[in-house]
Amino acid sequence: MATVWKYLVVPLTVLLILCYAVLAAYPDLTGKVAAGQTLRVDGDIVLGGLFPIHEKGKNESICGDINQDRGIQRLEAMLFAIDLINNDTNILPGIEIGAEIRDTCSSDTYALEQSLEFVRSSLTTVTLTSPECPPEHVPVNHTANPGVVAGVIGGSYSTVSIQVANLLRLFQIPQISYASTSSELSDRKKFEYFARTVPPDKLQAKAIADIVASFGWTYVSTIASEGNYGESGIYEFQKEAALRNICIARAEKILSSADSQTYDKIITRLKKKQNAKVVVLFTRVEDARDLLSAAMRANHSESFIWLASDGWGAQETPVKGREIVAEGAITIELQTRKIRQYDKYFLNLNPTNNARNPWFKEFWEQKFKCTLPPDGTGNATPAELRCLKKSLDDGSHLQEKKTQFVVDAVYALGNALDRMHRSICNETLELCEGMVPINGQRLFKEYILNIEFQDIVGSLVSFDEKGDGLGRYDIFNFRRDSDNHYSYVRVGEWHGELGLDPNSVQFHPSVPVPSTADLPMSQCSLPCKRDEIKKLQDDDEACCWFCSACEPHQFVKDEFTCTDCARGYWPLSNLSGCYKRMEEYMDFASPWSIIPVVFSLLGIMATCFVAIVFVTHNQTPLVKASSRELSYILLLGFASCYAMTFPILAKPSETTCSIQRIGLGLSFCVCYSALLTKTNRIARIFESASHSAQRPKYISPKSQLVICFVLVSAQLFGELMWLIVVPPGASTQLSKDRYHVILKCNITDTSLVVSLAYNMFLIICCTVYAFKTRKIPENFNEAKFIGFTMYTTCIVWLAFVPLYFGTTGDFRMQITTLCITVSMSATVALACLFTPKVYIIVFQPEKNVRRLNTTSTRRSHYDAPPRDMVNNHGQYPRGRYIMRFNNQTTQYDSQDTEAETSQAFL
Repeated sequence: MATVWKYLVVPLTVLLILCYAVLAAYPDLTGKVAAGQTLRVDGDIVLGGLFPIHEKGKNESICGDINQDRGIQRLEAMLFAIDLINNDTNILPGIEIGAEIRDTCSSDTYALEQSLEFVRSSLTTVTLTSPECPPEHVPVNHTANPGVVAGVIGGSYSTVSIQVANLLRLFQIPQISYASTSSELSDRKKFEYFARTVPPDKLQAKAIADIVASFGWTYVSTIASEGNYGESGIYEFQKEAALRNICIARAEKILSSADSQTYDKIITRLKKKQNAKVVVLFTRVEDARDLLSAAMRANHSESFIWLASDGWGAQETPVKGREIVAEGAITIELQTRKIRQYDKYFLNLNPTNNARNPWFKEFWEQKFKCTLPPDGTGNATPAELRCLKKSLDDGSHLQEKKTQFVVDAVYALGNALDRMHRSICNETLELCEGMVPINGQRLFKEYILNIEFQDIVGSLVSFDEKGDGLGRYDIFNFRRDSDNHYSYVRVGEWHGELGLDPNSVQFHPSVPVPSTADLPMSQCSLPCKRDEIKKLQDDDEACCWFCSACEPHQFVKDEFTCTDCARGYWPLSNLSGCYKRMEEYMDFASPWSIIPVVFSLLGIMATCFVAIVFVTHNQTPLVKASSRELSYILLLGFASCYAMTFPILAKPSETTCSIQRIGLGLSFCVCYSALLTKTNRIARIFESASHSAQRPKYISPKSQLVICFVLVSAQLFGELMWLIVVPPGASTQLSKDRYHVILKCNITDTSLVVSLAYNMFLIICCTVYAFKTRKIPENFNEAKFIGFTMYTTCIVWLAFVPLYFGTTGDFRMQITTLCITVSMSATVALACLFTPKVYIIVFQPEKNVRRLNTTSTRRSHYDAPPRDMVNNHGQYPRGRYIMRFNNQTTQYDSQDTEAETSQAFL
């Protein structure tokens, strides 16, 4: 470091000489700088001070009015602390601390020019401590040069501190700020000799973001003053806001050259974002004041909720005369304690006893709006005398909020010097050679950064590795009380985490509060319902959305995503996840099952009754005439159809599904194969009788059974192939709304209908034959009943197909429809074909005999033996008989069933 410094001293010295040469040659460039006032208090060790004694000037003026709180009070706080240290025998005993305090006029450029005086005063010291000047030639007494400073207290604004810190670091002069909070100043590489008794804006920004989040506000506007304090503060707030899903509606920046029109335009632009009620301010106090004035001119007292940083804090300056628009504001202020000794000190000051402060008279005149006598009281006017007799102790005094931090900064530098003195000078009561000149690098890095003490009000003072102070904030609410008096009321605090009850904050009475909420809202879009997600209107606006409902089978994965539940699962009531649905299937206790079961049981009972009647009267003419073998096959098919209700309604399993696959189609096939065989036989007999006397082939009972079996075998073969290709089993299927998990056989609706296609073909063929035989002799009524059966069956099946596919949304109704259709098909055939026969057998047995001669309008008759040849069973003897039909004759054996059938009993 010594080697580097060796090469830096000469260029820096030349640079400073050139700067002063320019200032001397062009005094107009400095304005008030050359003629600016300086407060000097001699001492063995001099501390520099930078305070915004004046506000920033307007137009071409460098300095404006006296800054009563941030300027005068803070300046006097430094003098107060120096007095306390000088009177304290425990800190630098025997050594007097002096001060050189300069005005920054709230301007970074002006502050930099004033800081050059600190550097110029220290330049001799720097040169003397250079490697070219041996220590033994360095004079011990430097008190004769009042400008030599051991460290600088200040500045106030972050922009000022950044400029000054960049200059002071070149000369290793420590700097401790009492108010600069910019996060940029935490950079040790850029500001290695800077510390502060206040926390960085990063913590303040985090505190403000926590406040916004606690109220549920998600859409806010921001305003920042030009410069490091405002811009870096808002930048840190935006980062914290993004972590909390808080969106920025509009971001405004107030330029240092802003006028009233600029503020008016900012208010107009903010008003356009009507949903962004909250406005976050990281501004200077002057900018906050002028912004409120613009809002007042625009009559927007109820339009905004101000949330301000410590630039506004709890000061009276921004709200005085603007209470109506500031009401309800929430402000942040560094947590401080009131120093009562300071109030006593400050309230006793007056122009007579405070001659060391060159700005005090100006402050006095501005505060009391009067004029002091120029010199003494000899020629003073009565008004001037009255002005002189004014007192600060008039009840209007409020201690400036950062007074404690000013005192802490002075004490931190004083305690560090004391420890350095005790370490180097072996507790002598004067400065030793080791501290003349003071090594700024050692003072800052070894003593200031490691200092820790209790200040005069009991608060802990220390610095972290970045030179930052502890982060503690008070939260204030500017409100009106019952007596219409406005004041700041402390409503919470932030010390690493927020301690604030939102209901304790009192907003402007005109700020609208939704009926569904207890607090004002500042949101671009209303929250979505539980089953809705957000669809962003703009990818850059995470807080502006419209709500889109999730599907019933979806749960809300996050606020932007609906996710399907897995198959067989359904969303929980709070839509946070899914639960497994129970499998549903037909229950025999359900009304949907009871109806088809009862229908089926009645059908089975009716079928059994008919079978018993036929078996009992098996040798009667009527039973014989009905083709006994095919009739029994038909009854078997009907019973099978009725029985299919039970496996269809049973819980799906491999067994029940196999029965369904085979049994459903096979039951129908047995019925319609027998009917087809029967109608085909009748049709062939009568067709043959009308053309030839030759007997048709394959009309014997055995032939009919073989034909029927062949027809059934085709269906059975198809069913077996289906079982092989698609093995039977149960699987879960979802309803259309995916709410119901249905346990069904792995049979699709389409494949079921396809499996019945063969039966449909048989039905069509039966219907065709029934239609063809419609003109056979009227006394042969069975053909007509078969025809009626087939017509009705076609109607049933035509109704079944659309009804079955139309009820796919309700599996219970669909299965019930299938069961009823199957049973209905069997019932139609059973009723049409067997009811007339059973009626005659049971209730009209006298008709259950063979008629010998029947006439017909169709000119048909039989040549039969005499009636007395009939045996005890109603049978004719075996022999040959002739049937004539339309002048054609056909010979039949008396034992031939079809010959018997040709004799009409009905």
